[in-house]
Amino acid sequence: MPVSAVAAFWAVSLLFVITPGADWAYAITAGLRHRTVLPAVGGMLAGHLLASVVVAAGVAALVASSPLVMTALTAAGAAYLVWLGISAVHRPSVPRESEPDRVADSWVRQAVKGAGVSGLNPKVFLLFLALLPQFTVPGAAWPVAAQIMVLGLVHVASCGVVYIGVGAGARLVLGARPAAAQWVTRFSGAAMIVLGGVLLVEQVAP
Repeated sequence: MPVSAVAAFWAVSLLFVITPGADWAYAITAGLRHRTVLPAVGGMLAGHLLASVVVAAGVAALVASSPLVMTALTAAGAAYLVWLGISAVHRPSVPRESEPDRVADSWVRQAVKGAGVSGLNPKVFLLFLALLPQFTVPGAAWPVAAQIMVLGLVHVASCGVVYIGVGAGARLVLGARPAAAQWVTRFSGAAMIVLGGVLLVEQVAP
């Protein structure tokens, strides 16, 4: 596939990635709560990669065409975001250099939460469904599904760089400011709650 098509997609994808949303909110929370943001970011990247695979397989078109399935996915994703948001608001994080990881499997739980944040967001699937095919070249040497996976990996790479920067930056800037860290965590949690609420309202509104 042409390098120009990949570069054009990367530019559009980067605009999407640098727009604050649920992924940013979770990256900030993970940066303030844990020693490293890599497990949380890895989970979010897995969710975006799953969306790429689903779109490449053509399953997303089936999901988008089924109102019942779409509503169920939206409700699940919205409830998960609201739950994470309430947890962040109720227990704002204050990073401490001497604070050990809470439990031995905390990295796994961080990754699972990250995958849920991005993987249960139906708008990610719909965005990929609308965006990825536009940058493919029918009739090219590579099948369209392979081209979509290449573009998906480009998007995942951008997400990794930005989300690691957001999470690590939050810890670096706010680590010595406990009060500010608490407010940022609460704000991130509130953002998750609002995003989840908007998803639900969009489904029930006439």
